[in-house]
Parts: sequence; structure tokens; C-alpha cells
Amino acid sequence: MNRTVLAMLLVVAVAVAAQTAPAQTQAAPQPGALAPPQQKKEIKDAAEYNAYVGAIQQQDPTAKISGLEAFLTQYPNSVMKEDALELLMGAYQQTGNQAKTLETVQKVLQANPCNLRALALLTYTKQAMAQQPGPNAAQNLIEAGQYGDKGLQCESTATKPEGLTDADFEKLKTQTAVIFNGASGVAAYQAKDFAKAQQRLRAAVDQEPTNLVDVYTLARAYLEPGPTEKDVEGLFYIARSANLAQGTGRDQIAKYGKSKYTKYHGSDEGWNDLMTKAATATSPTPDITSKITQYVPPTPAQQAHDLVASKQVKDMSFAEWQLVLSEGSPEDADKVWTTLKGKPLQMVAHIISIEPPEKITEHGKSVEAPTKLKLAGSEDDIEKKTADIDLTMAAAIPKKDMPKEDSDFQFEATPVSYVAKPFVMTMNDGALLVKAAPPKPKVPVRKKPAAH
Repeated sequence: MNRTVLAMLLVVAVAVAAQTAPAQTQAAPQPGALAPPQQKKEIKDAAEYNAYVGAIQQQDPTAKISGLEAFLTQYPNSVMKEDALELLMGAYQQTGNQAKTLETVQKVLQANPCNLRALALLTYTKQAMAQQPGPNAAQNLIEAGQYGDKGLQCESTATKPEGLTDADFEKLKTQTAVIFNGASGVAAYQAKDFAKAQQRLRAAVDQEPTNLVDVYTLARAYLEPGPTEKDVEGLFYIARSANLAQGTGRDQIAKYGKSKYTKYHGSDEGWNDLMTKAATATSPTPDITSKITQYVPPTPAQQAHDLVASKQVKDMSFAEWQLVLSEGSPEDADKVWTTLKGKPLQMVAHIISIEPPEKITEHGKSVEAPTKLKLAGSEDDIEKKTADIDLTMAAAIPKKDMPKEDSDFQFEATPVSYVAKPFVMTMNDGALLVKAAPPKPKVPVRKKPAAH
């Protein structure tokens, strides 16, 4: 049911209840006539009774407002005060006078703080005002949530209005609870109280499954806290809200939902099927959610094993060697190290630092030339500026060939040992590769698995 229609029905219900419940108002019995059963509300003064009946029977909202205002002014302590204020509230709403509607709502709540119709109309109005741009939008949403919470508290304590059947009273509570839960849930979501938002909005959506605002906000409340067991339900409701939306809104919600689905599932396989089912299903039934499985990435050890099983050691990058030697099982690490140890390798790495130089004689002069460098061979360590190679040159580097820190360095050297964590490979017998650089040096790659 549309929220606007529901709000109007609440007002209509007031009018119907008041105008078709003669037990609330009665004239003095005629002589000789049987007296009707005694009612809790009874206007005994004939003038007061006529004023009340004359006001509520007006069909024109403006005339009804005039009659009710006069009645309340003349009889401020009438037993029918709350009923008259409810009718006045509805009449003002019919004329579109929001200020007077809200003013009258407050008067109703002064007469009865748990008047469900007044609380529902106030909650609904405040939430609608919060959707309008302006400096008071945030405050209106907070107040809508507060009135929603108050309404939910009153659901269990509110007194059934006279003239209303038990069935109609239960229907009224169900209808107003949708408004209370929706406003409370949206306000909780904005306050990042995701647990409360999930509880309130799920109750609202279960009763009113076509309300886009509530369905979409419920989906976000499930999905935004991060990976939880509620992600599956969030994915259903985001697909559901995409189906309820129109135009560009539908496309934007679907794009967001698909990205969340892919991140959770590991691929977009099954997303289109979920969209199709969510077009007609109103809740995440087991036959739908059971097909949304969570992708669990392999452990570093499993990645290392898969790498050794699928790729020759000589074809791996330095980062892949590093992954296997630091994270792999002893068997996998031994397979890689046996292939690398003691064999000259040609590589490209990034210079992190150059050790203090030593003095050598060049052309009869004493000059300083370095022999030790700390390098980063994997992209991860390049980004972190962390050395993962200790290189000792076979001879000091001549001044004319002196490299610079924070630059790439082509060399040939022999692995002699390594430390697994934090990973550092020691290489000796280093030599510059100036003319004999590899045709295609291996480009450092990340240790991290590719994102699904």
C-alpha cells in the first residue's frame, strides 16, 4: 500500500469512526422509550451534542474545520475532545494545510499521548519533510524516527477507540506499525545503527513489500556494515529494490547491487537470475538464498601450492618465488629453492638503498665505490619501500656506472640463502647488466591474489 494512500486512510478512518458511532454521542431518551446501553462517552448537554454533531456532519472540509474549532473553543473540556481533535486533524490535512495539521496533531497527543493515528500522521509528515532539501532535513528525520519509536511503544498500550471493532483496531495497529517501523528504521540507518535499522525496516518491508525507500534502505543496512551473515538477505533486497525502481534509479541500484554481489560471490554468475526472482518474490526464501554462496579466497599456502603445480619455477616472477618461499609448504618451498640456489639469475629490481662505499683504486687514484645494495624485487615491497634482496656485487661498481637510489637496477647474481619472514633473499657475485640486459626483464608483480 502506498504510504500517501495509507496516511489518507488513517484520516478517513477517523471520520468514519466518529460519524458512524452513535454510541459516542446520544440525546436524552424520550419519555416511555427504552434507554440504550450506557456508553463510556456520552454528551449529556443537548447544546453541546448539537454543536458536535453539526460540526462532524459537514461535508466540506473548510466548514468542518470552522464547526470543530468553534466546538472546541466553546467546550474545551468536552468528553469528545479527542475525537473532535482527530476529525479536525483530518480536515486540515484534507485542505493541505500542513502547519495547522501538525499543530492539531500536537493537541491530539496532548489529549492522548498514545493516539496511534496522530502519531502515525506526525511520523509520516516528518519523514516526508526530511526528504525535502533544506537545513531542517536532518532534524526532521531524527524527529520522524523518535515519533516512530514512540508509536511502536504505544502499539501495545494504546486503548481501542470506542466504536471500533477488535478486527478494525488490529488493522489500525498493523497499518500504523508500518509507518512507525519505516521511519524508525530509516533514521537508524542514517545514524549508522545498522542492527536497529535492519530490525525496524525488515518489519516494515514484511508488511509493505513494495515500498522502495524501505526496501532499498533495508538492503543498504544489511550490506554496508561489511561481510556478515546478513549479506545474502541484503543482496536479495538490493535486487528487489532495483526491480521496484524506475529509469536511471533502477540502473544505478542494479549497478551497485551487482558490484556487491560480485564481491560476495566471487563473480557475477547468478546475478541475473537473482534479479529475475526478486521481481516477484517479496522475501528472501531459502530456495533463493541457498544459491548465493560466498567466495572464500585460497590461503597463501594454497596459492603457493597451486602456483608450483601449474607453473615452472624458471617461468615465475620474483614475487611468485617470494610467495612460495615465504608462505608455501616445506615441500613446495624446497622445490623452488632447489631450482634457484647457486644458479646465476638475471633480474630487474628497485634500489632501496646503497650501502656505504668502500675505497678502490681506479686509474691510479683512490675512489669510493659501493659493493652492496638493498633492493626490492616485488611490487608490494617496492610500494612499501622495503628491501627483499641483499645483493653483494662481485666487484665494486665504477663511478661512471654508479646507480641512484629509488631507480630500477638490472643485474645478474646468484642466490645463496633466504629468510622466509620477513622475506629477504641474499644474492652474491652481482654484476651490472648494461649491455647484456635481458630482452624482456620480468616485471615485478604483486604477491596478492587477483581480486575476483
